[in-house]
Amino acid sequence: MYEDVERCVRAVRSKDARFDGWFFTAVLTTGIYCRPSCPVVPPKVRNMVFYPSAAAAQQAGFRACKRCRPDASPGSPLWNERADLVARAMRLIADGVVDTDGVPGLAARLGYSVRQIERQLRAELGAGPLALARAQRAQTARLLIETTTLPMAELALAAGFASIRAFNDTVQAVFALSPTELRRRAAHRKPTSAPGVLSLRLPFRAPLCPDNLFGHLAATAVPGVEEWRDGAYRRTLRLPHGPGLVELRPVPEYIDCRLTLSDLRDLAMAISRCRWLLDLDADPVAVDEQLAGDPVLAPYIAKNPGRRVPRTVDAEEFAVRAVLGQQVSTAAARTHAARLVTSHGEPVEDPHGGLTHLFPGPDALAEVDPATLAMPASRRRTFAVLAEALASGELDLGAGSDWAKARAQLDALPGFGPWTVETIAMRALGDPDAFIPSDLGIRAAAGALGLPAGAAALTAHAERWRPWRAYAVQYLWATGEHPINHLPAA
Repeated sequence: MYEDVERCVRAVRSKDARFDGWFFTAVLTTGIYCRPSCPVVPPKVRNMVFYPSAAAAQQAGFRACKRCRPDASPGSPLWNERADLVARAMRLIADGVVDTDGVPGLAARLGYSVRQIERQLRAELGAGPLALARAQRAQTARLLIETTTLPMAELALAAGFASIRAFNDTVQAVFALSPTELRRRAAHRKPTSAPGVLSLRLPFRAPLCPDNLFGHLAATAVPGVEEWRDGAYRRTLRLPHGPGLVELRPVPEYIDCRLTLSDLRDLAMAISRCRWLLDLDADPVAVDEQLAGDPVLAPYIAKNPGRRVPRTVDAEEFAVRAVLGQQVSTAAARTHAARLVTSHGEPVEDPHGGLTHLFPGPDALAEVDPATLAMPASRRRTFAVLAEALASGELDLGAGSDWAKARAQLDALPGFGPWTVETIAMRALGDPDAFIPSDLGIRAAAGALGLPAGAAALTAHAERWRPWRAYAVQYLWATGEHPINHLPAA
């Protein structure tokens, strides 16, 4: 979009927040770059230059605006909508792969050469993977500077910098302030609610309907791993350097996020996974405009616009839970998962609630004796085959996975029918066009709305919803009275 100068200028002049994260505006006379919705008076058109990423603006020598904080914009929705190489690379960079494994590790995950990755990212984003990771590192550093009292040397390591000098130089270059000055400016802000807890605000593009998003997560929560407490969804996180806890609460203009981490090096990944869980980088206006073209869905979209797809913080965990939930009620699926967690999950401490375990990882799941699971023999076999595929690395459902390949691999596993495959594609892989016409809730909604009842006929009707059929599923589910459609009582 950044190449469409006229459209970008209109967005900047109207301060349209819908385009935050789509592109960035650099101002030649001031040397700063902003998000489109920056509250300052827009510059003259001849002084505007547009960039596709914050990293590209930084590489061109521009520093971040102190008013609109463009580094904290919602991410581009393109990376969650697409399944091509650039989108997969951006999802992996957001998940911290460059910081942990370097650019060669990123290339290996994607199955391409370093040169190919560099070339494609530069062509579309104006910056290579190192610059994109550096921009993310700078944002992590700012969060830690403003929300913790860590000494700067410890903070630099936690943010992913190799040296205190690189940390100082990056913060100065990006924010035009030293780390000490940044902390001094933030000193008046309210401190975190408890020692060791990081309080953050997760931005999103309006509108956002929290009902089905948090309702679904709360209604399907696995005891010990997840809970709804005091108006917030809470859960444990499996992270590279140790377990974490997160508390997510919807408020009108942002998501209140409170993180407790074993190691602050996991901060960027934890934030990325929370954003993915809540689908916060979606473009709800584009989604709703497309779906509202169907007169059957239009009234429901007008009533509660901005529905997101509830996803997961751990794709492998979700795949296992999808198998446990085959052909049983939500309550039964939670019971199966809770037993698995109690027997094979890793214990954690939660001083502020009732979380007790991490969901078992792939290696632990592969060691589970299927005979101990209270399920039909066919489903026990499905569980065992899936656990082995995940533990061996044969099946990749991670942030940079190839959606088509993952679907084909899932479909080849015994016991994986269309419902299971598409449910995993929708909530674990994040495919915005995943569709589950055989789902009982979808069939009931279709019947009530006068839509075709058969899977084939409903799929044909749903062609007009593409590429947003996963969002259409949320609106169809919302026509029922299941608890997934409502925020739990406070």
